[in-house]
Amino acid sequence: MSEPKRLYRSRDDRIIAGVCGGIAEYFGWDPTLVRIGYVLLFFPGLFLYLVMAVVIPEKPADA
Repeated sequence: MSEPKRLYRSRDDRIIAGVCGGIAEYFGWDPTLVRIGYVLLFFPGLFLYLVMAVVIPEKPADA
């Protein structure tokens, strides 16, 4: 009986910790595409959060 497929960080295809490389190995994708997808999804959300933290006022203490 074969062992179930598990997600691991890559030991060979890594830039920082091998997470994107591990995801690419698990799904059989190109690691570069996984990294590009991560950057495209992560940075806009982070940027939007920082903008909202500056723009949205804090709730008053007496409210």
